[in-house]
Amino acid sequence: MLTLFSNAHNYTTSITVGYIGVDVDWWLWITWLLWPLIVTFLLPLTIVLLFYITGVILYVYKLHRERLINAYENNFWDGAIKTVAALWDAHGWIWHGYELNGLENVPIDSPALLVYYHGAIPIDLYYMISRIYLLKAKLVHTVADHFLFKLPGWSIISEPLKVIPGTVQTCSDILKENNLLAISPGGVYEAQFGDRYYRLMWKKRFGFAKVAIDAKVPIIPVFTQNIREAFRCIGIGRRFWLRIYLWTRLPIVPIYGWFPVKLRTHIGKPIPYDPDLSAEDLQKKVASAIEELICQHQKVPGNILRALCERVYNPLNCSKKKT
Repeated sequence: MLTLFSNAHNYTTSITVGYIGVDVDWWLWITWLLWPLIVTFLLPLTIVLLFYITGVILYVYKLHRERLINAYENNFWDGAIKTVAALWDAHGWIWHGYELNGLENVPIDSPALLVYYHGAIPIDLYYMISRIYLLKAKLVHTVADHFLFKLPGWSIISEPLKVIPGTVQTCSDILKENNLLAISPGGVYEAQFGDRYYRLMWKKRFGFAKVAIDAKVPIIPVFTQNIREAFRCIGIGRRFWLRIYLWTRLPIVPIYGWFPVKLRTHIGKPIPYDPDLSAEDLQKKVASAIEELICQHQKVPGNILRALCERVYNPLNCSKKKT
């Protein structure tokens, strides 16, 4: 005679074989059996994590300790922002070997609008803002999608770091106050539905051009090499995800990655304010400038393995030297 029944409260299974009853806690047995496997993988990962944290702390102390000490002496928020910036900068250097080229194109004493290509997750923007703030003591204001401002706890980040939803008027006012402002015309749409061919997906969005014209400021094109290889959106069911996005306007396409690929942000030459240019013409001019940066610094289609290898060497630089 064989009888099986389970206790829903303690997940204990009672087995009766003949006249002998045995109570077995299956979760305990499974945990006991898998414990060597759990320990085998958990301990190395813990050690790697500890080494990573150690590297971040030492990087911050080595390069930014004086900046942090001076910042905390002047202003609490300045010290807090510089600490956060130093941590992001350390993360970028360790995980992506992050580099920033063209920093000399970013003005300190005058306003400018930075227009960038939007990856699946704009982690390159966080690195760029952090390094500009650390090296030039200039905080870049940023425009974010409206859905972020509905997330719990977002206000503690957006307020000191100057992240705004962004209308033409508010963006223009920020620039008129002699600030730097970063915006991606492609926004969430480009983030979710862009691919490894790095085509701009701006459609007829030229609000940023209206902002620059109204504030009478230059526009600085920005592109980060391999940003599409760091994070990727799944390509399966693209039409399905597009329909949901058009209905909800929310970034619902699943994202995978955070591969430790090489990231290089390239800041191009400023496009000066020209009163004779319309918003449509200015949009085309900025788009051409970013496409030129992509052509110069990104091999398409993007490849994750190649981007990982670029942590060691840059094939684009090698080809330029040969020619």
